[in-house]
Amino acid sequence: MALKKKKKTEEYVENRGIMGNGKDYHVYHMTKPDVMTAWALGFAAASIVLFAFFNSPVLSVVGGILCAKMLPKYYREFKKKKQLNELRAQFKDLLESLTSSYSAGQNTVEAFGDAVSDMMSIYGEEADIVQEVRIISTGLKHNVNIEELLKDFAARSSLDDVMSFANVFEICNRQGSDLKRIVSDTREIINDKIEVEMEIETMIAGSKNELNIMMIMPVIVVVMLKGLGSGMAGSNSLAAVLVKMVCIGIFALAYVMGRKIIDIKI
Repeated sequence: MALKKKKKTEEYVENRGIMGNGKDYHVYHMTKPDVMTAWALGFAAASIVLFAFFNSPVLSVVGGILCAKMLPKYYREFKKKKQLNELRAQFKDLLESLTSSYSAGQNTVEAFGDAVSDMMSIYGEEADIVQEVRIISTGLKHNVNIEELLKDFAARSSLDDVMSFANVFEICNRQGSDLKRIVSDTREIINDKIEVEMEIETMIAGSKNELNIMMIMPVIVVVMLKGLGSGMAGSNSLAAVLVKMVCIGIFALAYVMGRKIIDIKI
């Protein structure tokens, strides 16, 4: 019999960029506080729900531990998405800084050099945008093409706004177009896009709150029924357990579908 060779799963290699010290935003490295927070949230949520439905300390603890082990994966995605949203907002301020520098008659090297100080004054030295602008400024001083540096930033961040700016900047820089106007127009487009997204967030804020409340209500209802002496709510017979498990599954599915519906992307 021929032995079947197992295919080794290819490990993702982080993209450190042209200068070798860039950050790959496709990956989020969980810190110890992040892991502890994810574990605590997972354990608390699962144990409370299970104890309210089944009134079993053992089942609550076991379910809480299982959920605590699963939640860091989803918490990592949440933190990664939050990190990218912050980077996009910071990138908008970078474009404002570049617009001011180009308006003052500075060239690209000087504009990105001043942008480092501007971003540090706004976000602090450890901010992602500060590190990115510093990489670009250092690359320019070492005669690396600005187009390559911007595309490298766009590839590592996976932000459409950065990629669009890099493509437009490349075309205009090679054709000798007005960089001041290009940067200014790009900044206005991104500002308009962010404003639209903020308006959408405001419109669906009520729906998000309603969704969260609807997920808490089953627990509250079960606790109230137990207080009123309802036999089904407090019973752990086979029929009662099956009904409770189906109800929990339905509400979990409804929550997932609800989150997908209100997750509007532009």
